[in-house]
Amino acid sequence: MSDEILSLIYTFSKKFSDPETNLSFDPKNQNISVVIKDGNVNISLLVKGQKEDQYTNIARLLKNNVEQISGIISVNVIINADVENIKTKNDDNKRFKIDAKNIVAIASGKGGVGKSTFSVNLATALSSLDLKIGLLDADIYGPSVPRMMGISKKPIMNENKKLIPLENYGIKLMSIGFILDSEAPTIWRGPMVMKALEQMFNGVEWGELDYLIIDLPPGTGDAQLTLAQSSKLSGSIVISTPQDVALTDARKGINMFKKVNVDILGIVENMSYFLCDNCNQKHHIFSKDGVKKEAEESKIPFLGEIPIDTNLRIQSDNGIPALIDNPDGEISKKFISIAKILKKSLD
Repeated sequence: MSDEILSLIYTFSKKFSDPETNLSFDPKNQNISVVIKDGNVNISLLVKGQKEDQYTNIARLLKNNVEQISGIISVNVIINADVENIKTKNDDNKRFKIDAKNIVAIASGKGGVGKSTFSVNLATALSSLDLKIGLLDADIYGPSVPRMMGISKKPIMNENKKLIPLENYGIKLMSIGFILDSEAPTIWRGPMVMKALEQMFNGVEWGELDYLIIDLPPGTGDAQLTLAQSSKLSGSIVISTPQDVALTDARKGINMFKKVNVDILGIVENMSYFLCDNCNQKHHIFSKDGVKKEAEESKIPFLGEIPIDTNLRIQSDNGIPALIDNPDGEISKKFISIAKILKKSLD
C-alpha cells in the first residue's frame, strides 16, 4: 500500500520544478524525500536560493494534491533551505538551537555495542536526580529508543508548528522512529539526513531542559559531524565493548570529537562481563579491562563498566528502563553512579 501511495505522490510532485534549478521534483531528484507511516505523509524539499514565495506555493499545491490520495490521513510538506547556501555573519545562526543547560552526545565507533540501551538508562538515571531530561534519538537508520522507552505514539504539532515531544517516565523524547515505518528501511540521501536532524532540534518544542541526551548513530559520518559541530555539545560519552575490534572503532569516535573540539566526558565499557547465575563468577566474554586501559592511555575519564545482563535485555525489549523496573538493582546503581559523575563534571 505504501509503495502505491509513494508512486502516486511522485506522480504529483514531478509536475513541479525547482525554481532555481528547473529540475523536476521526481524520484531522481536528490532534493525531495518522502516518508510514509500509517497513512501519514511527510515530504521534505531541500531548496536553494531565495525564491521563498515560489517554493511556498509549490508546497501548498503539492500538499493539496497529495491529500486527495485515498488512504492518506495527513500530509506535511517541509521546506528546508540548503544550509551551505545561507550566508550569515553570526555563527550562532547556523547552530541547532535548544534551551538545554547541557547537551551530551552518546557515541560509538560501531554499532551493536549497546549505545541506545545506555542512552535510555542514563537519561532515566539523570531524571531520578530531579533533573529535567530530554532524550533525542538521532539514529536515523536504526531508531530503537521509542521501543526501549515504551512509546509508540505519533507526536502532534502545536500552534507554533513545532512537534511536541512525547513523554514517558518523566523524560521528553523525540525520534525519527515516531515518523518512519518501524519495519521499512530508511533510504535517505545525505542532505535529507542533515535536515531531519535539524528538525529534531529546531522543529521540536523541547522547553527548558537540564540535560538533552543524544543517542547518535554509530560511526563517524556526516550525521555525527553535523551534530558535533552544530548543536553546542557540552561533551560526549563514548561506549565500547572490551575487545580490540570495538576499541579500534571507538578510537575513531574519540579522534573525531577531538578534531571538532568537543570534550570527551568519559568512556564506558559495556558488556564488560557476564555474571553466571550458577557459579556466581564473572566471565569476561569480550576480553577484560580493554576500555579501562584505553581510557588511561587516552587520558579520558573511565566512567564504569556495565555487565551483560539478561534482565537489562528484557527491560529494553519491554520498554521499561532498569531504574523503573528495578530501582534497587545492581544495574540501576551503576547507571546512577555514572549519572552522578556526569552531573558533577558538568556542574
